[in-house]
Amino acid sequence: MAEKFEVRYAASPREVKQMDTTELRDEFLVQDLLIADKVKLVYSHYDRYIVGGAVPVAGPIALESIDPLKASYFLERRELGAINVGGSGTVTVDGEVFAIDFKEALYVGQGAKEVVFASDDAANPAKFYINSTPAHKAFPNKKVGREDAEVVELGSPETVNARTLRKLIVNSIVDTCQLQMGMTEIKSGSAWNTMPAHVHDRRMEVYFYMEIPEEQAVCHFMGQTNETRHIWMGNNEAVISPPWSIHSGAGTSNYTFIWGMAGENLDYGDMDVAKITDLR
Repeated sequence: MAEKFEVRYAASPREVKQMDTTELRDEFLVQDLLIADKVKLVYSHYDRYIVGGAVPVAGPIALESIDPLKASYFLERRELGAINVGGSGTVTVDGEVFAIDFKEALYVGQGAKEVVFASDDAANPAKFYINSTPAHKAFPNKKVGREDAEVVELGSPETVNARTLRKLIVNSIVDTCQLQMGMTEIKSGSAWNTMPAHVHDRRMEVYFYMEIPEEQAVCHFMGQTNETRHIWMGNNEAVISPPWSIHSGAGTSNYTFIWGMAGENLDYGDMDVAKITDLR
């Protein structure tokens, strides 16, 4: 099958300052990622990051190369992370089958030629959220279950940012070239994620917002510390965060988001914190 893809180019703070709401959403918001029986991919020029989704319903669907890669197969020069945000399913990598349940992850190393996504039950299909980055070395494929995650409790009810962070595809758990992924669950009664906000000029990031109740939304904040902008987001939508931008959100209810990043290093703590009182 042919992948549905689009390309997003990089923008500097100077251009972003001039954008209206529609332009900002067109540049950074990624919608309609989880389409039945399709693989949807967005190729970003920020660190050549690819964000996508695969939803096998009628039958298995394979990940194929796209024109921007100029590659004979998708992972010829790339690595990939997939997190299942739907019903139980499998990912078959060069004949090896990995069972991936809800909120479980799979890392696939450079050089894997055939990647096929499948659902256990078409009535409750698997929904694979995909991130991919360039790679310079082949590392082993590895499943990361919820029990394998590195769990960190952050925030507090008093500051409305109590949350549970689960590191899934990080260098303390999985050998990777540059891709890192994890999941943060906002606790009931809290709204903020990644607050205080931060910037890491050495890495870019993508957020995927999920488990947002119907009729609710998340307001995602981006931009420079002294020139913030916002994008209102719905369930199962992603947003691209440039390396020069803060990335934080507040929901009208509690929710979950998946973060993925790539760039100069694998140091999770490499960030420049933006003081709340300095935000403008």
